[in-house]
Order: sequence, then structure tokens, then C-alpha cells
Amino acid sequence: MKWQDLVCDIQDYPKKGIVFKDITPLLANGQAFNEAIEELASFCEREGQVPDALACPEARGFIFASALAQRLKIGFIPLRKPGKLPRKVARTTYDLEYGQDTLEVHREDVRQGMRIMMVDDVLATGGTMQACIELLESLGAQVIGCAFLLEIEALGGRKRLQDKVICSLIRS
Repeated sequence: MKWQDLVCDIQDYPKKGIVFKDITPLLANGQAFNEAIEELASFCEREGQVPDALACPEARGFIFASALAQRLKIGFIPLRKPGKLPRKVARTTYDLEYGQDTLEVHREDVRQGMRIMMVDDVLATGGTMQACIELLESLGAQVIGCAFLLEIEALGGRKRLQDKVICSLIRS
């Protein structure tokens, strides 16, 4: 099955000049979704290096990270927007193309030396993922790689994550 055939380009969404990658047809196809999770699991299991946990920024990546954590029988650490986590948090604020954003994580969920694999739906510019990695590593975790359903190569996100092993199932 060609996963890329199940991703729709939506022109000028959410604003003019943006081509939104709609992954919901892939999610709605049980076989394709299962195959994608299995392929991401294979990446995480290579050389017996299953991570201690997965981590992911909200929101669409949560779909993949949750299913993948279940498949690998490991934990999932969500990185959320401000004000959504009730316990002590660590946070990072980072630049976007048109402004800034902030992500938070529960401090006690990230242990010193913990081996974490980052997961998200799309790798675009790499700014969000780079911020996530820096936040987790500042808490003593070791981010061992990044797994994505889709990578938009023209936006150069892979370059920002040069020292990490990266898997992207669909490259457009």
C-alpha cells in the first residue's frame, strides 16, 4: 500500500500560501495505519535499542506516539502547550516562522539517563522537534532518534536534527 496516496494536500489551509498535509485518510484506513505503526516500531526496535519511552509534542503526533508506545510496551511522555499539565513542569519557548510557541513537560516523568525516541506526525522545519529535544536533554534524558509519518523535505527540518537518527515513512 502506498501511504503517500492516503495523504491529501489541502491548498491555502489554515491560511493562504500553506499546503496542509491531511493525514486523516491514512488514519481512517485500518490497514495503512497499522502498517505505519509497525514500520515505526521496526525503526525503534533496530539493533535491540528499544527506548525507555516515547515523547511527542501535541497534537496530531499523539495519535502515532500512543499507538506506538502500546505496540512497544513502553511509556509515552506528552509535551503540552502551557497550562495543560497539573504537576511541576519544565518548559521551553522557541521561535516559529511567525512568532513563538511554548511546550511543557512534567519534570518527574523524565529521568536522568532515560533513553527517549521522539515521535511526531510531520517533520517540516524541525523547529518544534529541536525545541523538544533540547527540553528533554536539559532534564537529563538521552534522545536517541526521531520518527515521523511524513517529512516535507523542501522545508529542511532534517538539517536541524543532524545528530539524531531519523525515520520518516513518507517523504514529500
